[in-house]
Amino acid sequence: MQPRKEGHRYIETILKYYQGCNTADVDIMMSTFTDDVVHYFVDHREVRSARGLADYWARVGPLTQANWALDHTVIQEPEAVIEWSMRWVPRQTGKPELLRGSEWYLFEGEKIKEIRSYHANFYLASTGNAQLHDFDYALRGYRQL
Repeated sequence: MQPRKEGHRYIETILKYYQGCNTADVDIMMSTFTDDVVHYFVDHREVRSARGLADYWARVGPLTQANWALDHTVIQEPEAVIEWSMRWVPRQTGKPELLRGSEWYLFEGEKIKEIRSYHANFYLASTGNAQLHDFDYALRGYRQL
């Protein structure tokens, strides 16, 4: 089976978002978000709002020479789930590496309303990074201890 990397409007929006991330172009990123977008992470607090998220990536991405690519997509509207790879240079080694992960996107119309990002970054390993920070699992009906 060949990975799906094209052929749906959600994929085109995600590719445009990644283009903005890869070039630190705040306007491109903001054009792909709802105003109230929220991005959840496993290794730190959520980032909220179109401006907040675009500014975050424009500031953080260049620090590690991050460059994202969409590797595969599964779509069941209004959601898209992707596998991604990020070429980056960790400050600990100074050498390029690939980090792989998965993201769940929730769309509202043609724009990204929510991103839930899952990955296991060796350099950020912590027992506190076992789930999304700030995500209300109980409210969404997820399993609880």
